[in-house]
Amino acid sequence: MDDETWETIGRLVKRLDEHGTASPETVRLLRILKIGEEAGEVAEAVHGAMGSNPRKGHSHTWEDVQKELCDVVLTAMVALRTITPDAQRVFRENLERVAARDAPR
Repeated sequence: MDDETWETIGRLVKRLDEHGTASPETVRLLRILKIGEEAGEVAEAVHGAMGSNPRKGHSHTWEDVQKELCDVVLTAMVALRTITPDAQRVFRENLERVAARDAPR
């Protein structure tokens, strides 16, 4: 992820912080828990795209699934930035670790 992306995430975190009333510990917890909420929305969209719920039918599209997946990624980035000001480095190092682990040998 580039610097501009992380600057945007930083602005989102700042805006959320300015409008929050919870303690810092609660804010961290709630932002991490929000990832699970967003993941549930991905699952709902997949079910809707596949028409697997007979009561609802085809209630979503695969574009809806894409949007919900982006929400998960953004929510995780906000949570990571909330728990560390060095989120960009932490993410980059973990991405490199995973990529190296899966590199051909």
